Amino acid sequence: MKKSNIKLVVLMLTFLCCLSTFPLFAQPPRFSFEKYVTTEGDTLNYRLLYPDANPLRKFPLVVFLHGGGENGNDNDAQLKWGVMNFATDQAMAKHPAFVIAPQCPKDMNWFNFNFEENIKLLPDPSKPMELMIKLINELIEKYPIDKNRIYITGLSSGGTGTFDAIQRYPDLFAAAVPVCGGGDISKAASIAHIPMWIIQGVEDPAGDPRSSIDMAKALINTGGRPGLTLYPEVGHFSWLAAYSNSALMEWLFRQQK
Repeated sequence: MKKSNIKLVVLMLTFLCCLSTFPLFAQPPRFSFEKYVTTEGDTLNYRLLYPDANPLRKFPLVVFLHGGGENGNDNDAQLKWGVMNFATDQAMAKHPAFVIAPQCPKDMNWFNFNFEENIKLLPDPSKPMELMIKLINELIEKYPIDKNRIYITGLSSGGTGTFDAIQRYPDLFAAAVPVCGGGDISKAASIAHIPMWIIQGVEDPAGDPRSSIDMAKALINTGGRPGLTLYPEVGHFSWLAAYSNSALMEWLFRQQK
C-alpha cells in the first residue's frame, strides 16, 4: 500500500474514533431545560416535554413532583425516577401531552404540613409549591393546554406534595396520582371530587402505608371513589411498578373535569 493511502486510512480511523468520543449523533434530551423566574427574582428550574403539538388541538398537562433525594439545582436529577415513562415512544404516540418536571431546591419541600401528630395542612404553601402553581398558570397562557385535563403526580415527598397541591388548589387538577405520600385527612371532603389513584408499598419503611389507607377511607367516607393500590412485598420504591403500569396511564389520560 502506498504511503499516501496509508495516511488516508489513518486519518479516516482517527475521524471515526473522534465520532465515537463526541456524541455528535446522540439524541437530544426529550425534556428541554427550562427556568421559571418571577419578577421578584425567585427561580424554579424545570424540565418540559412537548407533545407533537397541533395548534388546532389542546393537550393535557402532566405535573410530576420528584422525591426528596432529587432536590437540588442541577435541573437533571428530577428525571431519575418515574417521569421518563411519560417520554417513551409508546407513551408519546398514544398519550401526547405537555409534561413538566420541576426541581425542588435543596433543603426545601413541595409541601407545608405539620407532622407533629396527624398531618395538618399549614396556611401558606411552600415557596417551591407557590412557584410551581405560578408556572402552571404561565404555561396555560403560553401553550395549547387543556385546562380540563391538568394532572398531578409525585413520588415520596413528591407524593406528599401532590396531596398538598390538590388540597390547596382543588379546582385546578383533573386527576391525581400520589405515590407513597401522605396528606391532611381532615381536608378529604375538599378533594373527594378529584379522580385519584393512591399507590403504596405495604412494606414501605419511609412512608407509613396507613397514611395512604386512611386517606382512601376518608375520601370514600366523604363521597370520593379513589383507587388504592397496595403492592405486597414492596418497600419505598412502589413508583417502579406504578409508572410502568399501562393501566394507570390509560386511566390517567381518560380523566377530565
